[in-house]
Amino acid sequence: VLLHVLFEHAVGYALLALKEVEEISLLQPQVEESVLNLGKFHNVVRLVAFCPFSSSQVALENANAVSEGVVHEDLRLLLETYLPSKKKKVLLGVGDPKIGAAIQEELGYNCQTGGVIAEILRGVRLHFHNLVKGLTDLSACKAQLGLGHSYSRAKVKFNVNRVDNMIIQSISLLDQLDKDINTFSMRVREWYGYHFPELVKIINDNATYCRLAQVIGNRRELNEEKLEKLEELTMDGAKAKAILDASRSSMGMDISAIDLINIESFSSRVVSLSEYRQSLHTYLRSKMSQVAPSLSALIGEAVGARLIAHAGSLTNLAKYPASTVQILGAEKALFRALKTRGNTPKYGLIFHSTFIGRAAAKNKGRISRYLANKCSIASRIDCFSEVPTSVFGEKLREQVEERLSFYETGEIPRKNLDVMKEAVVEAEEAAAEITRKLEKQEKKRLKKEKKRLAALALASSENSSSTPEECEEASEKPKKKKKKQKPQEVPQENGMEDPSTSFSRPKKKKSFSKEELMSSDPEETTGSPSLPKRKKSSPKEETVNNPEEAGNRSVSKKKRKFSKEEPVSSGPEEATTSKSSSKKKKKFRKEAQED
Repeated sequence: VLLHVLFEHAVGYALLALKEVEEISLLQPQVEESVLNLGKFHNVVRLVAFCPFSSSQVALENANAVSEGVVHEDLRLLLETYLPSKKKKVLLGVGDPKIGAAIQEELGYNCQTGGVIAEILRGVRLHFHNLVKGLTDLSACKAQLGLGHSYSRAKVKFNVNRVDNMIIQSISLLDQLDKDINTFSMRVREWYGYHFPELVKIINDNATYCRLAQVIGNRRELNEEKLEKLEELTMDGAKAKAILDASRSSMGMDISAIDLINIESFSSRVVSLSEYRQSLHTYLRSKMSQVAPSLSALIGEAVGARLIAHAGSLTNLAKYPASTVQILGAEKALFRALKTRGNTPKYGLIFHSTFIGRAAAKNKGRISRYLANKCSIASRIDCFSEVPTSVFGEKLREQVEERLSFYETGEIPRKNLDVMKEAVVEAEEAAAEITRKLEKQEKKRLKKEKKRLAALALASSENSSSTPEECEEASEKPKKKKKKQKPQEVPQENGMEDPSTSFSRPKKKKSFSKEELMSSDPEETTGSPSLPKRKKSSPKEETVNNPEEAGNRSVSKKKRKFSKEEPVSSGPEEATTSKSSSKKKKKFRKEAQED
């Protein structure tokens, strides 16, 4: 018989053949010693085939298949390719009994687990990077880490609205809050009782007592003005009147202001804790209606949440039989009864439901057994139904009510088959309504999304349309500048014809600027009706510009006094420039009159 070993690794499947099968089976302690030595292990084990995974997604699929005991296509192909065709002469060693049973059922190979196979697989796991060429220990560790993270992430992922972990935590916190609020309120009663001991006998509720301790404060300051507040808190006028009368004739000791401040602050903390407890209870009810609506409709939110928390999850509770659900929470009493050979308990956590309390003493065991049966059905419906509805829970509750009336009056209840038929019809209608609501919500969401996208598109189109307008405005501005610059070229040509401008360059520029000012004015005024005003304004501009020439002349005269070496050419230049400007003015005036 040929013994092969299948080894699953994060990088792929490995098929190994073993030598000297009879000696190995006989000498197991020697195999354990040779596993640690690589040279001896190579003499025992030989790698036949190695099938690597193409990607991390394929590795995750194969890991899920092996954990569920399903033969993947890659594993099937490897075994059919490299194992001998005569299946009776082949013995395949595997580490997991589930995958061994699946291989034996589907492919027909005899599989073996445990014993020598476990030791051989331990050695393969230790020396795997040496058996496969091109695989290092570091890369193998990285592949194992990546596959482990992805496998754990895939196992943890569930529907967010169907997670029962929040129910387990909230019911545990609710029980803890009940204990703490009870302890703290007793502390407030004892502390404030030194000052007002009669209030303890009048008020029994803890939260109400703490609120009254806040409102009353010093009992000597309590008067009829606070009577309305007392009535609001106690919801009873007689109790409020009794509190007022008791404060006037109280036997309590006086209290200082600092002690009263501490009592009020602590009582306010207790009141806030009680308010948070109520909000937590409403949160628990909403979560139970989402996760386990049938169970909460049958037995109540608090009892159903305690059953889920005690079982560990809704799936575990659905897997329990009705006999386990019946005594869930009474494990100590069960084992004590088995040890002492006494009577086993009849109920556990389901005793807190109203049905068992309403039943007679002789019928408590019967109704608890019936209720546990219905609870197991409701938990399975909640766990495995696609659209959770409370229809089945309400029908099961009706059946328990009918069974209670049967025990009391003898009225025969309806058959379970008829009730379930009605429940199926109503559940289909409820599921259709829920899907309709979900579709409406989806349509509303899509409409909002379309409106948002349309608004964004409109805003982008407005931005794009505004940019070409800005470009057109920017292009119009240089055109206007060009129009203004064109008439300036004419006086420059006219100025170049004058011979007087060839003497000095800076004065040529000054004369050109004056000529440009003079030339631009008549051209602009020709198309406008205010032509004579422009003609009058031109000499004013001359007077504004002439002081500079006058200043230049005065400076030149002073220089002549101080230095006779100054050239005389400045005087004739000014004369020539003034003559040329006067000639051009006359020309422009004649042209304007002709136009």
